[in-house]
Amino acid sequence: MPHWLDLMLTSLPTLLWAGVKFTIPLTLLSFAFGLALGLITAVTRLFGPTPLVLIARFYVWVIRGTPLLVQLFVIFYGLPSIGILLDAFPAALIGFTLNIGAYSSEIVRAAIASVPKGQWEAAYSTGMTWGQAMRRTILPQAARVAVPPLSNTFISLVKDTSLAAAITVPELFQSAQRIVATTYEPLILYIEAALIYLALSSVLSNLQARLELRFSRYGGMLEANR
Repeated sequence: MPHWLDLMLTSLPTLLWAGVKFTIPLTLLSFAFGLALGLITAVTRLFGPTPLVLIARFYVWVIRGTPLLVQLFVIFYGLPSIGILLDAFPAALIGFTLNIGAYSSEIVRAAIASVPKGQWEAAYSTGMTWGQAMRRTILPQAARVAVPPLSNTFISLVKDTSLAAAITVPELFQSAQRIVATTYEPLILYIEAALIYLALSSVLSNLQARLELRFSRYGGMLEANR
């Protein structure tokens, strides 16, 4: 067996376990919390009072205007200087959540704004409150617009979790780095890590295509029932 293949097979269980234990949970939790934060931020910017709108705009401006790696460093290495100590995984989770929240808020805000005003009027005419109209009429239609870009954001997040290695989270990429430190085979190990990320992204891309098809069919049913 070639040396490179033997090394890849030997290291594969370690890399996969790191992916299952850290990369995937970090991705799922960050996206879930970030999407919730993004929805709150989007609704605040569209319908909130002026002070909250300004705060939401400032948050989005700061996060979108600074590198994710710098944000992670500020949270993990910077906050201890003012007495806030965080373990690596929670620090990464907070950093990715804030980042996803800012970007997803713009996607959700645009999707909600794309729903015709007549849909609000139709919902109010049936006796719905603002909250009911949002939940039952506006958000389902906005989801059709938001799903493709949000899916792309999720796929990008899978790859971006490799940045957590910089703040000592033992996820997939840092596990590859640790093996490299003992084997001195960076090319083989980094290619293997890249292939694993590629496999994850390919699976998610396939799921994204199916999800978009499902939403397009749902959208067609809505149009037919109008």
